[in-house]
Amino acid sequence: MHAPTDLDLNVSRKYASAVSELSQAEFVQALDGIFEHSPWIAERTWQRRPFADAAILSEALAQTLMTASQAEQLALIKAHPELAGKAAIAGELTVESAGEQAGARLDACTPEEFARLHALNAAYRERFGFPFILAVRGLDRRTIIERFAQRVACEPAEEFAEALRQIVRIASLRLVARIEAESSAPHPAHPSAHQ
Repeated sequence: MHAPTDLDLNVSRKYASAVSELSQAEFVQALDGIFEHSPWIAERTWQRRPFADAAILSEALAQTLMTASQAEQLALIKAHPELAGKAAIAGELTVESAGEQAGARLDACTPEEFARLHALNAAYRERFGFPFILAVRGLDRRTIIERFAQRVACEPAEEFAEALRQIVRIASLRLVARIEAESSAPHPAHPSAHQ
């Protein structure tokens, strides 16, 4: 599954209905980790309740991000870790980021791949002032490195917009994974029980 629209409609509606009934604090807790270190997105999106299904919830979250100030958007971009970077090496990634990077096998880079990623991270940060953002789920290391190398050459405004698009995609994938995990649990937890 890659998008909230791929979810079983009953599962999608049930989750959206449940989170729509939560208090703001519970809603923020239920969506913790969907956006990297940025609970303000869920806090603001809560006001748009009720949500008919997960696709509408995902779109509301994306709209909150896209209508935020540029400074808030930049802070969110900067909250993301580098791919196979210092936070990954130190074991300081969020559970979500660690799972995504491991799923793309970035934790198993060859010395050459690691050196290439390190050089790309440095060049990218130097050019744009923020980390490279890519929804890596479903991609292999070779593809990730190719896309990274291509995007280092982009114009700053174009790359800022692309980073936001990638964040929306990452959040959508994380939301789908969260809903699938909760709906397949033997005794599905209340959405606010996430942690």
